[in-house]
Amino acid sequence: MIKHIHKTVHRLRQEPIHVREQIVYWVTFMCAVILFLLWSVSLGKMLTNKDIQTSIKKDVQPFTVLKDNLSDGYKSIKANSN
Repeated sequence: MIKHIHKTVHRLRQEPIHVREQIVYWVTFMCAVILFLLWSVSLGKMLTNKDIQTSIKKDVQPFTVLKDNLSDGYKSIKANSN
């Protein structure tokens, strides 16, 4: 296994710089896709849990208050400008 890795690295070092850059970009992209897929699967499992759903509802309440305050402020500004 190690011997195969050394051969591959040695072969890649012989490639032109633009080819090596393309390989790095594609490997990085594939790793990002794999991480995103793992994250989305774990997130989906978390969101189906009933305890977490109730926790999310409690956590969202401050954002509802913020939204209402911003909406009221906008309406107040709009009414004063007329």
